[in-house]
Amino acid sequence: MQTMHRNLGLVIIGRNEGERLRQCLMSVISQAGHVVYVDSNSSDGSVALAKSLEVDVVELDPGLPMSAARARNAGFDYLTQACDNLRYIQFLDGDCELAAGWLDAAMAKLDANPDLAIVCGRRRELYPDATIYNKLCAIEWNTPVGEATACGGDFMARPEAFSQVGGFNTTLIAGEEPEMCVRLRQKDWKIFRIDADMSIHDANMDSFSQWWKRARRGGHAYAEGAWMHGLSPQRHWLRESIRNWVWGLLIPVTALGLAWPTRGLSLGLLLLYPVSFLKSFSSNYKSGRFTLRDAAIYAFFCGLIKFPMALGQLQFFLSKLRGQKTKLVEYKTSVDLQSS
Repeated sequence: MQTMHRNLGLVIIGRNEGERLRQCLMSVISQAGHVVYVDSNSSDGSVALAKSLEVDVVELDPGLPMSAARARNAGFDYLTQACDNLRYIQFLDGDCELAAGWLDAAMAKLDANPDLAIVCGRRRELYPDATIYNKLCAIEWNTPVGEATACGGDFMARPEAFSQVGGFNTTLIAGEEPEMCVRLRQKDWKIFRIDADMSIHDANMDSFSQWWKRARRGGHAYAEGAWMHGLSPQRHWLRESIRNWVWGLLIPVTALGLAWPTRGLSLGLLLLYPVSFLKSFSSNYKSGRFTLRDAAIYAFFCGLIKFPMALGQLQFFLSKLRGQKTKLVEYKTSVDLQSS
C-alpha cells in the first residue's frame, strides 16, 4: 500500500507525451499531497488527460520559448504559492513512471543529511532492448552512486535550496540540471545519488535521426554550459567541450584538409578513431558493467557522438555571434492517447 505524503509536492512536465503521460500520472497521484502537471503547448490532449485525473495543470504561454527549465520553474512556483507545508519537491519528466518506494527512500536521505540539496536515484529504461538507441539510453542511466556533481530531470530537492539559487536557468534548451547543480555546489550544497530505483523511462527512440538530434542538442548544452561556467572552479563541461571539438571537428578537418599537400599522409590521423574505439571497448568490457555486445555498441557510439555534438557546439557559437537564441530541439514522437 502506497503512503500519501502530505508535505511533498510533485512537478511533472511534458509536451505531447501521450500515453507515456497517462502512465506517469497514474504512478504518482496517490502518493503526493500536491501534484501539478506543467504542459508546454501540447497538441495531443495531454492537458485534458491530466484534468480528467484531477491533477492541477499549468499551461505555459506559447508566446514564449518552451523549455524543460521554464516548465519546472513554473511547477515549482505554482506549488510554493498553493501550498504552505512543503518540505520536499519531486521533479519527474512526463515520459517516466515513478518507481515504488522511491519517495520514502529519498525523503529519508534528505532528512538524515541537511547539507544535501538534491537526492536522485536509478533511472531505468522501460524497453532497453527494443532498439539500439533505447539500449544507449539504458547505459547512459547507469551512473555511479554516491556524491555527484549533477542530476538528471528526475530528482527530489529541498525547496529552500532550489529557491536560493533561483531554480533553473530558463534560457537553456538543454543541460539545465547540471548547470543548476553547479550553482548549488557554489553555495556549498551537495547532490547525492542513492542506490534505489527512482523512475522508469520510456525513450521511445527508434531512428538514427532521433539519436542524432538528441546528440546535437547535447553538444549545444556542453558548449553553453562551458561558456557560462567553464572558467569557474567547477570547470563545468570544459573538458567535454574540448574533447568534442578535437574529435568531432579538428581531427577530421585537419586530416581531409591537408590530404592534398601531404600526399595523403594526413589521412593517417583517421586511424585515431579505431584506436579510440578499441581502447574504449576494452575499458568498458573489463569494468564488468557491460556484456561484450554492449561494450562494443557503447564504444562505437561514444566515438560517433562526437560529430553531432561538435555540430551542436558550432551551432551555439554561430547563434551567439548572430545574437540569436537557439530554438528547442525535439527528437521524440508522441504516443497517441487512447480513449479511457
